[in-house]
Amino acid sequence: MKRTGNLFEQIVERDNLRLAFHKALRGKRDRRDAQQFARRLDQNLAEMAAQVTAGTYPLGRSQQFIVHDPKERIITAPCFAERVLHHGIMNVCEPILDRWLIDDTFACRTGRGRIAALQRAQSYARRFGYFLKLDIRKYFDSILHDRLLARLAWRFKDRRLLELLGAIIGAFRGSLGRGLPIGSLTSQHFANCYLGGLDRLIKEELRIKGYVRYMDDMALWSDSRPCLRSALTAVGAFLRDELGLELKASPYLNRTAHGMDFLGCRLYRQHKILSRRSRRRFRQKLSSLERSYANGDIDAAALQERATALVAFARSGGISSWRFRTTVLQQMEVGGPRARTG
Repeated sequence: MKRTGNLFEQIVERDNLRLAFHKALRGKRDRRDAQQFARRLDQNLAEMAAQVTAGTYPLGRSQQFIVHDPKERIITAPCFAERVLHHGIMNVCEPILDRWLIDDTFACRTGRGRIAALQRAQSYARRFGYFLKLDIRKYFDSILHDRLLARLAWRFKDRRLLELLGAIIGAFRGSLGRGLPIGSLTSQHFANCYLGGLDRLIKEELRIKGYVRYMDDMALWSDSRPCLRSALTAVGAFLRDELGLELKASPYLNRTAHGMDFLGCRLYRQHKILSRRSRRRFRQKLSSLERSYANGDIDAAALQERATALVAFARSGGISSWRFRTTVLQQMEVGGPRARTG
């Protein structure tokens, strides 16, 4: 694939940074740092462009917090100004990175996403008799900086751009040389593209016709168990030798007729239901909302909005969950007149 150059100037161009500011502002208008940045917008963007060009822009300013969704994760959220820079970079670089990815990769891509991934997965479940479900052990924490930068250099030949990307990557655990922060726009795209070579191994060398990847959640389909076992060996070796990664210790190979847990669903040939873990999280989150409302921590409007978002997830993409949702909502006040979300 031809490498692309002369991109750095596009990133620091005024109109691109202004567009990046408006993207970074979505959902953040009430934050103090966003409001402060907006008050001196033109000056801040000009200073950002000058510092990035000079290589003196301060990177790595972030806040960390822990979420349990469902397992414990440390989220590293960059400050608002750095969010603007990340959007400015991806405005220019995302289309180039996207062209490298195959059609069966769905995370962090315009017009794709979780629902499209589930639809593609179900189409493969209808065609093939067996599936192999894979996941990578501590994926974001395990990405090697030098190997990621080498892969970015395959896509870009702009020296200043590569130096900027290297500075962003190195601002997180630079002394360890490993790991990307969860919660950063650039991290999402870098992590997605890090596995682009694996996608091509599976599709072009192993010739696996049924394959879907959503970040590090992967599923392969075939009518042959031995074919999938062989693919498992090849994938494990590629991840270890080329990317410095390890598969989780429990890959799952079974008949598609038995169903497969994938992206929050239990996926069958003709229908999808919420997985056991998703049903448990749905109950827990609704219970938490109900307690917050009862304690006066949130008002009725916030209760309605958040409960509706939970129900939307539980019914998206044709998931059969009406009976489960109705039962849960009837057991809680959140299912009453204040929150008609069924």
